[in-house]
Formats: sequence, structure tokens, C-alpha cells
Amino acid sequence: MVYSASSYVAISQHNNSQFYFTRQAAFVILGLITSMIVFLFKYKLLKNKRFLVGASGFVAILLVYLFFFGKITNGAKGWIFILGFGFQPAEFAKIVVIWYFAYIFSKKQNQLVHNFKETVTPPLTLFGFYLVLILLQPDVGGAAILLVTGTIMILASGVSTKLSAAVGAVGVALIGGILALVRVFGMSLPFLEKYQYDRFLAFWDPFAVSESAGLQLVNSYYALRRGGIFGVGIGESIQKTGYLPEPYTDFIMSIIGEEMGLIGILVIVALFSLLILRIYLVGIRAKDSFGSLICIGIATMLLVQGLVNLGGVIGLMPITGVTFPFISYGGSSTIVLTISIGLVLNVSATDKKRNQQVLEKNSKS
Repeated sequence: MVYSASSYVAISQHNNSQFYFTRQAAFVILGLITSMIVFLFKYKLLKNKRFLVGASGFVAILLVYLFFFGKITNGAKGWIFILGFGFQPAEFAKIVVIWYFAYIFSKKQNQLVHNFKETVTPPLTLFGFYLVLILLQPDVGGAAILLVTGTIMILASGVSTKLSAAVGAVGVALIGGILALVRVFGMSLPFLEKYQYDRFLAFWDPFAVSESAGLQLVNSYYALRRGGIFGVGIGESIQKTGYLPEPYTDFIMSIIGEEMGLIGILVIVALFSLLILRIYLVGIRAKDSFGSLICIGIATMLLVQGLVNLGGVIGLMPITGVTFPFISYGGSSTIVLTISIGLVLNVSATDKKRNQQVLEKNSKS
């Protein structure tokens, strides 16, 4: 689908219909190799404090570098380019936060219940630092995924039910309050840039601004409507031929809907949902709290990113420039996602090995 969705743009921009396809294929191969390395990694090394601090510090340095020296691409300082390839430190920040939170909270579960503020202050400091730098790029979609994932991990680490309910209520109220403020005060709000306000306008009534801010969403609707239930056939999309911006990244699901219809989208969503449920199940079954939190964090990250992308494609939430996991074009996203799967496989294999050892020990006794 990356090949199909990108072929027209690739010809017009690079005179090569396979330009994005070959790059994505390289990312997938590299990602599978990286995933295998992570899968075979010694579980104890994942809990190595120096290793974790080094990775956290490296990502922090990259985010700071972006803030001062990053080049603006598509309106954001989100990419570092090396030998013609760009990668996004914000993507790697997601997996580092999951790893860091799992390490801290698995070691201090008792303190979370009795001394919540003191326990969460150190990890929240790094978390807030990452969050602010990502927002300043600006990458609102990435920051939202990071925020929800981190919050769910904190709530899943053993805090009280009352606190969990309070955090959930505050989150819902905050989102509703921001939407209300933007609707009432618009561009007079000091924290709102014009392009961000345009996205809200497109969310509320895309056809009223169909020639500007609503262009993507309106053409997404056209693609989905044209595809119907069974689609018009792979390679037969019209919207990818210059009408729908970012057809192979943010809006690849629209092209899938046009070419493969509602059936194609439902198959992908079903497989994606099954993957997420299996990761949650691995986390629930894991005897080790570190591995359990790793799986919960990764499953939540995938769930939120998928919902944000689909929500933007069908107009249920403002467009934030978030790609659909495992489907959209993107090197950094592919590498981070495959690393995540490698971590889940590592947790699952370690847990099975531990259970097998217990069974053998019991049978001998």
C-alpha cells in the first residue's frame, strides 16, 4: 500500500515510482533485524540502569539539538537528516519513556501507594522535559501519544483507584475545556498558532474551508466514499494523484479505503486490534512487573496512535500528522514499532522460560 499510495508522488517528485517503496522496504528489513536483536537481548540487561540512563540522555540530547539547530520541515523541527535519510527523535522518545517508566515503577510499586508524589517526581521530570521539547517542535500528535501512554503506565503501576478516576476525570475535563476555549476565543488565545486554529476549523466544518485547512479531510471523505464497501481496486485511487496531501503517510488509510473499500480497512483494523489485545494479554500474564509495564506501555502507544490517525482520517478529531502504525511510510516509526514488538517478544519468551523452569523444578520435587 505504500507503493500504491506513493507511486504518483514518487514519479512527479523523483521520476521513480518505486522511490518510497524501496526506502520503506529498507526500513522494514532494518526494523526486523533490530527487532530480532532486541528479542535476543538478555532480559537482565534491559534492567541495567546505566544502559537505560545512557539511552534516555542520548534522546534528550537529540531533542535539545532539534530545538536549537533543527531545520523546519512541513512546519516542524522534527527531523534530523543524515546521508539523505531523516529520523525523528520524538519517535524514539516514546519507547525510551515506556522503558524508563517500566524500570522505575517496577522497582517502587510499594512507594507508589504510600509516597506517590515523591516516587513519581523523578520520572515525571524527564517525562515533562521530553514532552515540552516535542511540543516546541511543534509535534502535538506525538506529544499527545506520549502523554496518554505515560499516564496509563502510571495508573497501571499500582496507584489507588481514586487517583486513577481523578486523573481520568481531569483529562476529560482538560480536553473539553481546551476545545471550548478555542471555539470561543479562537486566534486571540496566546498559545494558539494560526495553522493550529485552522486545524480546529477543519475539524468543526471541513467543507467550509475545503480550499485551505479542510482540503485534506474533504479529500479523505471523497476517497472513502468512492471506495465504498469493496473498493475500486489496488492502484486505482484518484485521490493519491495530487488531490489528497500525504497519501502515503498520514492519510494512507484513506487510500486503502478508496482502493480496498470498507472491507480492507476493517481487516487491517481487526488485525491491528488483535495485535494490541495480544500485547496487553502478554503484559497481564507476565509475572515480572517490569515486563508487564513494558507491554502495557507499548500496547497503549499503539492503541492511541492508531485511534488518533483514524480519528483524523474520518474527522472525529483534529488532524495532528500522526501516521498509522505498521502501515504508513516512515523510517523512524517503523524502527521504533519493530523495536517495540521485539521487546514484547522478549518479555513473552522470558516469562515462558521462567514458567517452564518452575514446572521442571516442581516435577523434580
